[in-house]
Amino acid sequence: MTAQSPNHVKGLVITGIGGLALTVDIPLIRLANGESWSILMARTGTTFLAALVIWAVWRTMTPSAPKLVPGRAGLMVAGLYGLGSICFITAVFHTTTANLVFILAFNTMFAALLSWLFLGERPRGATLLAMAAMTVGVLIIVWDSVGTGNLFGDLMAACSALAVAAAITVSRSSGEDMGFTSLIGVIIPFTIAAVMVGGSDTGFRVEEPWWIILNGAIIMPLSFYCLATGPRYITGPEVAMFYLLETVFAPIWVWMIFYEVPTRNSLIGGTILIVALVAHSVWQLVEGRKRRASTSVTHPV
Repeated sequence: MTAQSPNHVKGLVITGIGGLALTVDIPLIRLANGESWSILMARTGTTFLAALVIWAVWRTMTPSAPKLVPGRAGLMVAGLYGLGSICFITAVFHTTTANLVFILAFNTMFAALLSWLFLGERPRGATLLAMAAMTVGVLIIVWDSVGTGNLFGDLMAACSALAVAAAITVSRSSGEDMGFTSLIGVIIPFTIAAVMVGGSDTGFRVEEPWWIILNGAIIMPLSFYCLATGPRYITGPEVAMFYLLETVFAPIWVWMIFYEVPTRNSLIGGTILIVALVAHSVWQLVEGRKRRASTSVTHPV
């Protein structure tokens, strides 16, 4: 049985770091305690500035620094990540944390579906079964939100998951290094948020800005860069699966800090999502090892 390729292992490590960093995103947004457009403006503005500083330093150290936006594919990826950021912040303020992260976990299946439609990577039976189970889980969560005022937030979470899955698919298709592209893409939601804040009666309102600055200047550049770099080395569905870390840990951090307890239907639907994802991940690892073993060739001495 052959070992995993160095590039594949590298992709798993890089993407894992990004997934872990992402788990504290929602708690930091909540701790900042501000108005949604102000939060979006501060979060994306600091992320954009941090990305430019990091890229400039990298560029002075070596001419092989990746492009900020590599071609048309880069523009598309930047736009998709920007759209995903807008939908994500909107969802934070219109649904519970548990609902948000559980529905965001559906981007794994969105990535598999888009890879099938546009890259010809036909999902196998186990993937289709996992997609069906996850659809049931999401429907249970959304059904619980009908009449509670959370349905709009749940839909925004689904839109954010779809936008991220589409960005992952385009990144993988292009083969380009999109590490900085996801960070540059935040200029789109920043511009929209700045217009909305400037035209509001209350203006910019964030009571604890240091939390959102920490989020935008450090957490977001680290997580976005790692997660956007992952598709160079591993498949889109594999990258999307690392968002499962946020699904598991973000509700725990929010429960510990804000004592926000998920509803019964949210827990039931979330459990279905997590079990389906974990089972599918284990299946992928086993199948991947079998394929690598079957393709290995033993030469006589």
